[in-house]
Amino acid sequence: MENYTMEGRTYRYYGQEGPLYPFGYGLSYTTFRYRDLVLSPPVLPVCANLSVSVVLENTGLRDSEEVVQLYLRWEQSSVPVPRWQLVAFRRVAVLAGRETKLSFQVLAEQRAVWAQDWRLEPGTFTLFAGGQQPGQKMRAPSEVLSARFSVTGTARPLRGC
Repeated sequence: MENYTMEGRTYRYYGQEGPLYPFGYGLSYTTFRYRDLVLSPPVLPVCANLSVSVVLENTGLRDSEEVVQLYLRWEQSSVPVPRWQLVAFRRVAVLAGRETKLSFQVLAEQRAVWAQDWRLEPGTFTLFAGGQQPGQKMRAPSEVLSARFSVTGTARPLRGC
């Protein structure tokens, strides 16, 4: 075997065609609304972590659970990277008509790319938050919010942080 790339071999590298049953696929007995996605800070040094908060509201008539998923997309990278990468998820129970504010941390190491060693690179990133993968087509609709953030500094090995 000479070609060790993952392109076309896992759902993370399929290109424009997504998997038949992606992570979080399924139906819910209620509806949810996402709002107020906040990334802090919106510009961070190459070795810093990102704080994320989002509000999840159960807009339906039944108490239910939602799997809140965060995905990261590199807008530019020096090496091939996945279309997006799952960086956090949490199953949350929300009573009908209620809302909850969720907080997450996206660690610097989750932005690392493999280029003969794990490296952190500056650039622009998009973070997605919702009940499904970005761009996923489902029988039950689910919102996916997105926000961009920037990483400043120079590229460095992950172990150098």
